[in-house]
Amino acid sequence: MKTSEFDYNLPDEFIAQAPAEPRDSCKLLILNRSDSSIEHKIFSDIIDYLNPHDLLVVNKTRVIPARLLGNKAYTGGAAEFLMLSRREDLDTTGHIWECLVRPARRLAPGTTVEFREAGVQDPSQGGSILFGEILDEAKVAGSRIVKFSYDREKFSSLGELVHKVGAVPLPPYITGYEGDPELYQTVYAMQEEHSAAAPTAGLHFTPELLERCKNKGVELGELELEVGIDTFRLVTEENIEDHQMHTERYHVSQDLVDKVHACQKQGGRVIAVGTTSVRSLESAYDKELKSIVAKENATTDLYLTPGSTFNVVDAMITNFHVPKSSLMMLVSAFASMEQIRSAYQSALDHHYRFLSFGDAMFIQ
Repeated sequence: MKTSEFDYNLPDEFIAQAPAEPRDSCKLLILNRSDSSIEHKIFSDIIDYLNPHDLLVVNKTRVIPARLLGNKAYTGGAAEFLMLSRREDLDTTGHIWECLVRPARRLAPGTTVEFREAGVQDPSQGGSILFGEILDEAKVAGSRIVKFSYDREKFSSLGELVHKVGAVPLPPYITGYEGDPELYQTVYAMQEEHSAAAPTAGLHFTPELLERCKNKGVELGELELEVGIDTFRLVTEENIEDHQMHTERYHVSQDLVDKVHACQKQGGRVIAVGTTSVRSLESAYDKELKSIVAKENATTDLYLTPGSTFNVVDAMITNFHVPKSSLMMLVSAFASMEQIRSAYQSALDHHYRFLSFGDAMFIQ
């Protein structure tokens, strides 16, 4: 199957540059797979499409302030790191990470980059407090294996330093946003920070809307997928079968497994909030047992494309995705390619806002 089949024209003016306020005031497109019908609503109307005993499964991951701007030691040349994932296979202390780096061609193994507190990039204005040594190239173009170090007598953890020197890494198509960075976190995000990007379908929920869902008899389940490098790259191969998904760490607890089983027993639907929840739930499905099972600290490179089978997820809430991305292929696998093309065209016709800060779609 050709990657070009998942392309569409997305004018720049349709790419949302700021989140909706309040969160649940954005537009919501309802796509019914049974008859291909489409409805246009507001996100807060999602409550009308949820039933008692349905299970909403959310990704509770929190975004790291993982965009680090620094300077090369000795030469002073500007450098940028985007922390993507811990490489615990190389170091169990959490100090070795895979990072996207710029300019990649000038950041070879052996290079050290120094980072100062955010807003203090001039070396004359303050000393470096975090150091990143490039150990090796990683498999994906533009990424490196980086070992971070700091004065452990002054600072308690790498996380403390990242908060001092880093910023929340908004996607490159969002330019000039200076609003509250907390609006790029879900309201139910955990305290620990593990992800390079937000699970954006969940950005639309407010505490009040979640309470209304609960009062209607809808159950809430939580998992975590640590969003990594595939959020930042398109499928560039001519054929989708040639694309290699990067692995991401995910956690599905026994508590969530029990909630899924209870939902299915009571005739409810398992509704994944976002593609990361979809991938986690489907990755945790055991084909031999024909059941979802607990998976703690597991990794997945699950690649869902047209023809894939969904064993756990009955419906999903998602945003509108970048053309020719693996996310476009996932939603085209869950619905049909024709239904997704029709839904996206309808969203464009009705002036929806696309991508991370954009509007939402409920595929049921």
